[in-house]
Formats: sequence, C-alpha cells, structure tokens
Amino acid sequence: MARYTKVAAGLGAIAGALGISALNWSFDVSEVPEVSANVLAPEFSYTCIHSELAQPLDDNGELTVSVWNIYKQQKDNWRSELEKVTQDSRLVLLQEASLNVPLKDYLDTAHWKVRMANAFRFLNTPAGVMNLSSVNAKSTCAYLAVEPWLRLPKSALLSEFNLSNGQTLAVVNLHGVNFSVGLDEYKAQFNKLKKVLDQHIGPIILAGDFNTWRQGRMDVVSQFAKSLGLVDVQLREDQRIKVFGKPLDHLYYRELQLVKAEAPLTDASDHNPIIAQFKLQ
Repeated sequence: MARYTKVAAGLGAIAGALGISALNWSFDVSEVPEVSANVLAPEFSYTCIHSELAQPLDDNGELTVSVWNIYKQQKDNWRSELEKVTQDSRLVLLQEASLNVPLKDYLDTAHWKVRMANAFRFLNTPAGVMNLSSVNAKSTCAYLAVEPWLRLPKSALLSEFNLSNGQTLAVVNLHGVNFSVGLDEYKAQFNKLKKVLDQHIGPIILAGDFNTWRQGRMDVVSQFAKSLGLVDVQLREDQRIKVFGKPLDHLYYRELQLVKAEAPLTDASDHNPIIAQFKLQ
C-alpha cells in the first residue's frame, strides 16, 4: 500500500493576492503516483495497471474522444451534461474528477471501463484525472507533478489501447501544473511523459487541461508536441475557456485522420469540453 503524507496547502500567498481570507486546509497526498480501476471501492496502490483482455478501442475504424475538466462536479447539471458530451465517445478524458458519492453512482450505472489517478485526497475523497473508455486499456500508468506554491500534485494518466488495425494508441490525459513563477516545474511534468512517448510507435493522443495561460507555457506545449510529431486539433467551433487570451484545454494527435472537432459551450463546469472524431489511417 502507498504511504500518504498530510499537506497543508500553501494557499496564503494566493488568498492574499486575491484579497480573501486564507483557509487552513489539509490534504492527504500520496508519496508515489497511484492509479485505480475499482473506483467504487478504490484501492490506489499501483503505479501501473495492466489488462490481458484488451479489445480494440475504435468502432470499425472510427474513434470519438471527449476531453473535459469537470470542475469536481460542483455544478448541479454535471451528470446530464457528461452524458450528453460523451454519448458517442469511445474515450473520455476528465480532469478535476472528484470521486464523491454522486460520481460513484454515475459510474456504477454507466458502461465505462474506468482508470483514475489519485492526485490527493480531501476529506477522504480522491481527486485527479480520470479515463472512461469503452474497453480496457492494455496498460495505464499514473504520474504526479507537485504544484510549487500549493504543494498539491497535478496528475496524469498514460494509457495504451489496442486498435482494430493492429496498432497501439498511446493516450495522455494531463492536468498541467498551474501556479508556478517560472517554467521549470511545468517543463518537468511534460518531460516525464516524453521519456515514454519517445519509445512509442504508432498513433498518440495528448489532451487535457494544460493551464496554458501565458505564452511561455504555450511554447512549452508546442515544442513538446512538435518533438513527437503531434498536430493541434482544429476546432470548427472553439468555445474553449481562455485566460489572458490563451486557451487552457487542448487535444493533440498524430497518425490519426481528424474527421471533425468542436468545443461547445456548457454551464456545467468552468471549462468547456473538446469533442473530436477520428478515423484510423
């Protein structure tokens, strides 16, 4: 079993900058990256999970992917919107998923295969990125990157899925480090993943809430994508949330044929989803 440490999040500086009172919140943070498949009774005790029975993720060469920061399900209509956004999807990449009772109830009745990275626990409720897929992944590994100011981790999942054309699809679901003065911690988060992706042969999807709220961060992501031959998805409707004029959410891909993609509006989160339809090459 993984060991946990108690972390009092460093909210004082941020609260002071915003002119509000700081709260003394305490979080349980794992000392190692953790991933769980059994989210109804989660035991986050593995860095990687492997499956011997992994069917092709695509449906006759077609693959729809949804990407969404779900805002810890704080909006009342999160469930109906999640069902709407993902109704045609074979793969759903969520950020800021909070494994509370309502989300467990949804997952208990849904058809998804679930993998979740545990970034931290607050009031014994795990939170992190979550993959929902129509079939099991061949493998899924968790990654953590600690926020320099808050001292709370951001999480990522790197999964591999079988495809019907014999290829293997690598999928990264990433929630980017947010509060940092420089770019060192931000670059390090991507570099951990690059060591694995450099060895991958075949298609890749890189997506999530990258917190690209300034040009330096955009440059890091662009250089990372270019080094792996990834293409930024072209959205016919681009309603992605922006901070300082920069979109926070992204989807990059390689060796897949993009059919269409959009980022429609929703009031069920503080982020709008990305929905992309692909065909296998």
